[in-house]
Amino acid sequence: MRPIVLDLDGSVHLAGARVLDRRAWQETLRFACTRRDLERFDATLPDDFGSAPVFFGSGDFHHLSYLLIRRAARRQPCRVVVFDNHPDNMRFPFGIHCGSWVSHAAALAGVQGIDVVGITSADVGAAHLWENRWAPLRRGAVRYWTLGTDTRWARRLGLGRAFRVFAEVPALLSALLAEVQADAARVYLSIDKDVLHPDDARTNWDQGRLRADALCGAVATLAPRLVGMDVNGEISAHTYRSRWKRWLSAADGQAPVPPAQLGQWQDAQASLNRRLLAALGA
Repeated sequence: MRPIVLDLDGSVHLAGARVLDRRAWQETLRFACTRRDLERFDATLPDDFGSAPVFFGSGDFHHLSYLLIRRAARRQPCRVVVFDNHPDNMRFPFGIHCGSWVSHAAALAGVQGIDVVGITSADVGAAHLWENRWAPLRRGAVRYWTLGTDTRWARRLGLGRAFRVFAEVPALLSALLAEVQADAARVYLSIDKDVLHPDDARTNWDQGRLRADALCGAVATLAPRLVGMDVNGEISAHTYRSRWKRWLSAADGQAPVPPAQLGQWQDAQASLNRRLLAALGA
């Protein structure tokens, strides 16, 4: 199974992969885009896109998982497991972006529910409760699997069943994998490497607590059930031409990438990508 690199930002280095050069779309798609532009981009992709694991660069492009999940769910109904330090289920009235795509994917025909796993971000805390999209949480279409977060607000609003709260990573992964294995549904897996501790990978976003060994172990366990998989959360630098996107990025607290360390961090990411493929059996 030859992996696919959807090259949007030049950050993915994976020997032997099939490369689709879409760097001309970086400014249009990165961080956020209109639904019209998303569909225009989808029309440029080959029919078999998603038939092998897809690597597509920075987590700033995580909303492209929507396109892959849609293709997978058309082939076969599936549940979706997303490893991410953020819920990616926030309100965004201007189209779709890397922090809002989960609610769109949860509404797709054939998607049997989405579990967002490994969240430590303050996005699920009381200070940001109004920014979360409550409807998919309330109807059970989306669940948050969090680590060390205070989510008492969710219980007060009747959303407590949408939250699985854990103190430590092993307990979280054990509960998740036991539940998935007890379910007959096939699985689509999306990995944003900002779920990882920064000692294991450096990304464009604030990061979580999972370690690479634990993530690779989870991938190996899930591999026989997968109908599709994508990996993002590489690190790359981009200066937006759009003033609006520069403002959005700054408002979300994205730190500049130090040029002197970028190459070293991308090399470490490449090594991790090879480990993920080995865990997958690719």
